[in-house]
Amino acid sequence: MSQNNSQNRNSSRVANLVLAGVLIALGTVLSFIKVFNLPYGGSITLCSMLPVMVFAYRCGPRWGLGAGFAYSVLQLLFGLDALKGISGATIVGSVLLDYLLAFTVLGLAGALRGRLKSDPAAFTLGCLISGLLRYLCSFLSGWILWSEFADVNFSPMLAGMDGQTLAFFYSLLYNGSYMIPEIILTCVVGFLVMQFTGKYILKPEG
Repeated sequence: MSQNNSQNRNSSRVANLVLAGVLIALGTVLSFIKVFNLPYGGSITLCSMLPVMVFAYRCGPRWGLGAGFAYSVLQLLFGLDALKGISGATIVGSVLLDYLLAFTVLGLAGALRGRLKSDPAAFTLGCLISGLLRYLCSFLSGWILWSEFADVNFSPMLAGMDGQTLAFFYSLLYNGSYMIPEIILTCVVGFLVMQFTGKYILKPEG
């Protein structure tokens, strides 16, 4: 019996690793399909966060955070050009906030599984929370690291502002201009995916 349990656990790990690889690859491909690009970085993609979120909901936060971290490393590798010509401290901060933390938190999308009776509702709320955490990382990066790029012409709301106040609201609005639509799109599509195909992609808890 113990040997069977061990074999089942090993088989489950292998299945999770294979699925993680497939969904991370899918998310990476979707990240190149951009609906809208902003001049200083950031874009609305075709639900590129969703595959990692689905994996996290299916396999749990521990596996989800691992997949999110792997996904973040790929995003970093593809985004290295954006880090050229800046100071070492800014590079370190950007690597952490714009990539490693920002995409690893997508693995928390499965944190509410079993806490709500409805899987579509639990998954959608998990997508919202993890998406907002990514937005928070991007906001902090823009406010702390990229304040020199704050543009008063971005929004009439910024007229008359300067210094850290300008950087704060600029980062909030700039990152929100692509992250909020991306989060909404991801939540809507995520709800539909879980509503109509959830029974096929979920495995029992435990």
